Amino acid sequence: MRLRIFTEPQQGADYDTLLKVAKATEDLGFDAFYRSDHYLAMGDSDGLPGPTDAWITLAGLARETSRIRLGTLMTAGTFRLPGPLAIQVAQVDAMSGGRVDFGLGAGWFEAEHTAYGIPFPKEKFGRLEEQLAIITGLWETPAGETFSHQGTYYQLTDSPALPKPHQEHIPVLVGGFGATRTPRLAARYADEFNVPFGSLADTERQFDRVRAAARDRGRDAAELVYSNALVACVGRDDAEVARRAAAIGREVSELKENGLAGTPEEVVDRIGRFGELGSSRVYLQILDLGDLDHLALIADQVQAKLS
Repeated sequence: MRLRIFTEPQQGADYDTLLKVAKATEDLGFDAFYRSDHYLAMGDSDGLPGPTDAWITLAGLARETSRIRLGTLMTAGTFRLPGPLAIQVAQVDAMSGGRVDFGLGAGWFEAEHTAYGIPFPKEKFGRLEEQLAIITGLWETPAGETFSHQGTYYQLTDSPALPKPHQEHIPVLVGGFGATRTPRLAARYADEFNVPFGSLADTERQFDRVRAAARDRGRDAAELVYSNALVACVGRDDAEVARRAAAIGREVSELKENGLAGTPEEVVDRIGRFGELGSSRVYLQILDLGDLDHLALIADQVQAKLS
Protein backbone atom coordinates (compact mmCIF):
# COMPACT_ATOMS: atom_id res chain seq x y z
CA MET A 1 0.00 0.00 0.00
CA ARG A 2 1.40 3.37 -1.05
CA LEU A 3 0.30 6.67 0.48
CA ARG A 4 0.06 9.83 -1.59
CA ILE A 5 -0.56 13.39 -0.38
CA PHE A 6 -3.55 15.16 -1.94
CA THR A 7 -4.19 18.88 -1.43
CA GLU A 8 -7.10 21.26 -2.06
CA PRO A 9 -5.36 24.61 -2.68
CA GLN A 10 -8.54 26.42 -3.73
CA GLN A 11 -9.44 26.48 -0.04
CA GLY A 12 -6.57 28.91 0.58
CA ALA A 13 -2.96 28.17 -0.32
CA ASP A 14 -0.38 29.99 -2.41
CA TYR A 15 2.48 28.38 -4.32
CA ASP A 16 4.96 28.78 -1.46
CA THR A 17 2.65 26.83 0.84
CA LEU A 18 2.24 24.08 -1.73
CA LEU A 19 5.99 23.94 -2.23
CA LYS A 20 6.51 23.38 1.52
CA VAL A 21 3.98 20.56 1.50
CA ALA A 22 5.48 19.00 -1.63
CA LYS A 23 8.99 19.11 -0.16
CA ALA A 24 7.71 17.55 3.06
CA THR A 25 5.94 14.90 0.96
CA GLU A 26 9.26 14.06 -0.68
CA ASP A 27 11.40 14.25 2.45
CA LEU A 28 9.03 12.06 4.47
CA GLY A 29 9.01 9.27 1.91
CA PHE A 30 5.48 9.56 0.54
CA ASP A 31 4.89 8.34 -2.99
CA ALA A 32 3.41 11.43 -4.66
CA PHE A 33 2.06 14.96 -4.33
CA TYR A 34 -1.32 15.61 -5.93
CA ARG A 35 -3.60 18.59 -6.02
CA SER A 36 -7.16 19.38 -7.05
CA ASP A 37 -8.03 21.47 -10.10
CA HIS A 38 -10.42 24.15 -8.87
CA TYR A 39 -10.63 27.93 -9.13
CA LEU A 40 -13.16 28.65 -6.37
CA ALA A 41 -13.18 27.87 -2.66
CA MET A 42 -15.94 25.70 -1.27
CA GLY A 43 -17.81 25.82 2.01
CA ASP A 44 -16.97 28.51 4.53
CA SER A 45 -13.42 29.20 3.30
CA ASP A 46 -12.67 32.64 1.87
CA GLY A 47 -10.04 31.06 -0.38
CA LEU A 48 -7.43 33.71 0.38
CA PRO A 49 -5.03 34.53 -1.18
CA GLY A 50 -6.86 33.09 -4.20
CA PRO A 51 -6.66 30.14 -6.55
CA THR A 52 -3.55 28.67 -8.10
CA ASP A 53 -3.59 26.87 -11.44
CA ALA A 54 -3.01 23.13 -11.18
CA TRP A 55 -0.60 22.69 -14.09
CA ILE A 56 1.35 25.88 -13.44
CA THR A 57 1.80 24.66 -9.85
CA LEU A 58 2.94 21.23 -11.00
CA ALA A 59 5.35 22.78 -13.49
CA GLY A 60 7.00 24.69 -10.67
CA LEU A 61 7.11 21.63 -8.42
CA ALA A 62 8.55 19.58 -11.27
CA ARG A 63 11.70 21.73 -11.05
CA GLU A 64 11.82 21.91 -7.25
CA THR A 65 11.38 18.23 -6.39
CA SER A 66 13.32 15.20 -7.56
CA ARG A 67 11.57 11.95 -6.59
CA ILE A 68 7.84 12.18 -5.93
CA ARG A 69 5.29 11.73 -8.65
CA LEU A 70 3.06 14.70 -9.45
CA GLY A 71 -0.54 14.77 -10.55
CA THR A 72 -4.13 15.90 -10.27
CA LEU A 73 -7.32 14.45 -8.84
CA MET A 74 -8.73 15.39 -11.26
CA THR A 75 -7.90 17.89 -13.99
CA ALA A 76 -11.23 19.48 -14.95
CA GLY A 77 -12.08 18.66 -18.54
CA THR A 78 -14.18 21.81 -18.80
CA PHE A 79 -11.23 24.12 -18.09
CA ARG A 80 -8.99 23.39 -21.09
CA LEU A 81 -9.07 22.30 -24.69
CA PRO A 82 -7.62 18.80 -25.11
CA GLY A 83 -4.89 19.75 -27.60
CA PRO A 84 -3.28 22.47 -25.48
CA LEU A 85 -3.75 20.33 -22.36
CA ALA A 86 -1.81 17.49 -23.99
CA ILE A 87 1.03 19.96 -24.66
CA GLN A 88 0.96 21.30 -21.09
CA VAL A 89 1.05 17.88 -19.45
CA ALA A 90 3.76 16.58 -21.79
CA GLN A 91 5.87 19.64 -21.01
CA VAL A 92 5.48 19.25 -17.24
CA ASP A 93 6.37 15.58 -17.62
CA ALA A 94 9.57 16.58 -19.38
CA MET A 95 10.30 19.24 -16.75
CA SER A 96 9.97 16.59 -14.03
CA GLY A 97 12.08 13.98 -15.76
CA GLY A 98 9.06 11.74 -16.26
CA ARG A 99 7.18 11.91 -12.94
CA VAL A 100 3.70 13.01 -14.03
CA ASP A 101 0.44 11.11 -13.64
CA PHE A 102 -2.60 12.43 -15.48
CA GLY A 103 -6.02 12.35 -13.84
CA LEU A 104 -8.86 13.74 -15.95
CA GLY A 105 -12.47 14.28 -14.93
CA ALA A 106 -15.51 15.83 -16.52
CA GLY A 107 -15.67 18.94 -14.30
CA TRP A 108 -18.65 19.54 -12.05
CA PHE A 109 -18.53 22.78 -10.02
CA GLU A 110 -20.66 25.19 -12.02
CA ALA A 111 -20.11 28.18 -9.71
CA GLU A 112 -16.38 28.37 -10.48
CA HIS A 113 -17.14 28.37 -14.19
CA THR A 114 -19.55 31.26 -13.73
CA ALA A 115 -17.07 33.13 -11.53
CA TYR A 116 -14.26 32.99 -14.10
CA GLY A 117 -16.17 33.04 -17.38
CA ILE A 118 -15.58 29.39 -18.28
CA PRO A 119 -18.32 27.72 -20.36
CA PHE A 120 -20.11 24.97 -18.47
CA PRO A 121 -21.48 22.57 -21.08
CA LYS A 122 -24.57 20.47 -20.46
CA GLU A 123 -22.99 17.32 -21.89
CA LYS A 124 -19.72 16.77 -20.07
CA PHE A 125 -19.18 13.02 -20.16
CA GLY A 126 -19.16 12.80 -23.95
CA ARG A 127 -16.59 15.59 -24.00
CA LEU A 128 -14.49 13.76 -21.41
CA GLU A 129 -14.46 10.62 -23.55
CA GLU A 130 -13.29 12.59 -26.58
CA GLN A 131 -10.70 14.43 -24.51
CA LEU A 132 -9.17 11.15 -23.35
CA ALA A 133 -9.13 9.84 -26.90
CA ILE A 134 -7.44 13.00 -28.18
CA ILE A 135 -4.87 13.45 -25.41
CA THR A 136 -3.76 9.82 -25.37
CA GLY A 137 -3.87 9.76 -29.16
CA LEU A 138 -1.60 12.79 -29.43
CA TRP A 139 0.91 11.29 -27.01
CA GLU A 140 0.88 7.89 -28.67
CA THR A 141 1.22 9.09 -32.28
CA PRO A 142 4.72 8.15 -33.49
CA ALA A 143 7.09 11.04 -34.12
CA GLY A 144 6.92 12.10 -37.75
CA GLU A 145 3.26 11.08 -38.11
CA THR A 146 0.15 13.19 -37.64
CA PHE A 147 -3.00 12.82 -35.58
CA SER A 148 -6.56 13.71 -36.59
CA HIS A 149 -9.85 13.45 -34.75
CA GLN A 150 -13.31 14.24 -36.04
CA GLY A 151 -15.67 14.07 -33.10
CA THR A 152 -18.89 15.58 -31.91
CA TYR A 153 -17.16 18.16 -29.71
CA TYR A 154 -13.59 18.43 -30.98
CA GLN A 155 -11.96 18.29 -34.37
CA LEU A 156 -8.20 18.06 -34.97
CA THR A 157 -6.68 17.85 -38.45
CA ASP A 158 -3.12 16.72 -39.19
CA SER A 159 -1.71 17.65 -35.79
CA PRO A 160 2.04 17.02 -35.52
CA ALA A 161 1.19 15.55 -32.09
CA LEU A 162 4.10 17.26 -30.40
CA PRO A 163 5.71 17.52 -27.93
CA LYS A 164 6.06 13.98 -26.64
CA PRO A 165 6.13 13.28 -22.90
CA HIS A 166 9.38 12.24 -21.26
CA GLN A 167 7.75 8.97 -20.20
CA GLU A 168 6.98 6.42 -22.85
CA HIS A 169 3.51 6.29 -21.32
CA ILE A 170 2.01 8.78 -18.87
CA PRO A 171 -0.24 6.91 -16.40
CA VAL A 172 -3.88 7.94 -16.84
CA LEU A 173 -6.32 8.06 -13.92
CA VAL A 174 -10.10 7.88 -14.20
CA GLY A 175 -12.42 7.91 -11.21
CA GLY A 176 -15.94 8.36 -9.94
CA PHE A 177 -19.14 6.55 -9.09
CA GLY A 178 -20.89 6.16 -12.43
CA ALA A 179 -22.36 2.69 -12.77
CA THR A 180 -21.83 2.07 -16.47
CA ARG A 181 -20.09 4.74 -18.53
CA THR A 182 -17.34 5.49 -16.01
CA PRO A 183 -16.21 1.84 -15.68
CA ARG A 184 -16.23 1.49 -19.48
CA LEU A 185 -14.13 4.63 -19.83
CA ALA A 186 -11.67 3.35 -17.23
CA ALA A 187 -11.44 -0.03 -18.94
CA ARG A 188 -10.57 1.68 -22.22
CA TYR A 189 -8.19 4.45 -21.17
CA ALA A 190 -7.12 4.19 -17.53
CA ASP A 191 -4.04 2.78 -15.89
CA GLU A 192 -5.58 3.54 -12.49
CA PHE A 193 -9.13 3.77 -11.20
CA ASN A 194 -9.85 5.96 -8.18
CA VAL A 195 -12.84 6.00 -5.85
CA PRO A 196 -13.06 9.51 -4.34
CA PHE A 197 -14.35 9.75 -0.78
CA GLY A 198 -16.35 6.53 -0.89
CA SER A 199 -17.21 4.01 1.78
CA LEU A 200 -15.93 0.45 1.86
CA ALA A 201 -19.21 -0.68 0.29
CA ASP A 202 -18.98 2.01 -2.41
CA THR A 203 -15.39 1.00 -3.11
CA GLU A 204 -16.14 -2.71 -3.42
CA ARG A 205 -19.08 -2.04 -5.72
CA GLN A 206 -17.19 0.32 -8.00
CA PHE A 207 -14.01 -1.77 -8.18
CA ASP A 208 -16.15 -4.76 -9.18
CA ARG A 209 -17.81 -2.72 -11.93
CA VAL A 210 -14.46 -1.62 -13.32
CA ARG A 211 -13.09 -5.17 -13.22
CA ALA A 212 -16.16 -6.40 -15.09
CA ALA A 213 -15.84 -3.63 -17.69
CA ALA A 214 -12.17 -4.51 -18.19
CA ARG A 215 -13.02 -8.17 -18.73
CA ASP A 216 -15.78 -7.21 -21.19
CA ARG A 217 -13.17 -5.30 -23.15
CA GLY A 218 -10.85 -8.29 -23.16
CA ARG A 219 -8.45 -6.64 -20.75
CA ASP A 220 -6.91 -8.23 -17.68
CA ALA A 221 -8.59 -6.42 -14.77
CA ALA A 222 -5.42 -6.88 -12.73
CA GLU A 223 -3.60 -4.53 -15.13
CA LEU A 224 -5.33 -1.58 -13.50
CA VAL A 225 -4.25 0.01 -10.26
CA TYR A 226 -7.17 0.54 -7.86
CA SER A 227 -7.06 3.43 -5.39
CA ASN A 228 -9.01 5.57 -2.93
CA ALA A 229 -8.98 9.24 -1.99
CA LEU A 230 -9.92 9.84 1.67
CA VAL A 231 -9.64 12.78 4.05
CA ALA A 232 -6.96 12.20 6.69
CA CYS A 233 -7.15 13.29 10.32
CA VAL A 234 -4.63 11.39 12.44
CA GLY A 235 -3.57 12.12 16.01
CA ARG A 236 -1.39 10.47 18.63
CA ASP A 237 -4.40 10.39 20.94
CA ASP A 238 -8.09 11.32 20.92
CA ALA A 239 -7.38 14.91 21.94
CA GLU A 240 -5.03 15.45 19.01
CA VAL A 241 -7.52 13.87 16.60
CA ALA A 242 -10.22 16.22 17.92
CA ARG A 243 -7.93 19.24 17.56
CA ARG A 244 -7.12 18.40 13.96
CA ALA A 245 -10.77 17.75 13.13
CA ALA A 246 -11.76 21.12 14.61
CA ALA A 247 -9.05 22.84 12.58
CA ILE A 248 -10.69 21.67 9.35
CA GLY A 249 -14.25 22.22 10.56
CA ARG A 250 -15.21 18.54 10.71
CA GLU A 251 -16.58 16.18 13.35
CA VAL A 252 -14.45 13.25 14.47
CA SER A 253 -17.35 10.80 14.24
CA GLU A 254 -18.10 11.81 10.66
CA LEU A 255 -14.42 11.59 9.68
CA LYS A 256 -14.12 8.12 11.17
CA GLU A 257 -17.14 7.00 9.18
CA ASN A 258 -16.21 8.63 5.87
CA GLY A 259 -12.44 9.06 5.96
CA LEU A 260 -9.26 8.05 7.74
CA ALA A 261 -9.48 9.44 11.25
CA GLY A 262 -8.20 8.35 14.61
CA THR A 263 -4.97 7.15 16.13
CA PRO A 264 -2.30 5.67 13.84
CA GLU A 265 -3.38 2.17 14.83
CA GLU A 266 -7.00 2.89 13.89
CA VAL A 267 -5.99 4.41 10.57
CA VAL A 268 -3.65 1.54 9.67
CA ASP A 269 -6.48 -0.88 10.35
CA ARG A 270 -8.94 1.06 8.20
CA ILE A 271 -6.49 1.39 5.32
CA GLY A 272 -6.02 -2.36 5.53
CA ARG A 273 -9.73 -2.85 4.96
CA PHE A 274 -9.55 -0.86 1.72
CA GLY A 275 -6.51 -2.92 0.81
CA GLU A 276 -8.53 -6.10 1.20
CA LEU A 277 -10.83 -4.81 -1.55
CA GLY A 278 -7.91 -4.37 -3.94
CA SER A 279 -6.84 -0.79 -3.26
CA SER A 280 -3.06 -0.36 -3.45
CA ARG A 281 -2.84 3.44 -3.23
CA VAL A 282 -4.53 5.86 -0.89
CA TYR A 283 -4.58 9.58 -1.58
CA LEU A 284 -4.65 11.33 1.79
CA GLN A 285 -6.63 14.54 1.51
CA ILE A 286 -4.75 16.98 3.74
CA LEU A 287 -6.92 20.02 4.45
CA ASP A 288 -4.72 21.90 6.95
CA LEU A 289 -1.65 22.60 4.83
CA GLY A 290 0.11 24.47 7.63
CA ASP A 291 0.22 21.37 9.86
CA LEU A 292 3.34 19.62 8.60
CA ASP A 293 3.57 17.69 11.87
CA HIS A 294 0.48 15.86 10.68
CA LEU A 295 2.41 14.58 7.66
CA ALA A 296 5.37 13.61 9.82
CA LEU A 297 3.12 11.62 12.15
CA ILE A 298 1.47 9.79 9.24
CA ALA A 299 4.86 9.00 7.71
CA ASP A 300 6.30 7.72 10.97
CA GLN A 301 3.37 5.82 12.43
CA VAL A 302 1.06 4.96 9.53
CA GLN A 303 3.09 4.67 6.35
CA ALA A 304 5.89 2.83 8.11
CA LYS A 305 3.44 0.09 9.17
CA LEU A 306 2.03 -0.51 5.69
CA SER A 307 3.58 -2.88 3.18
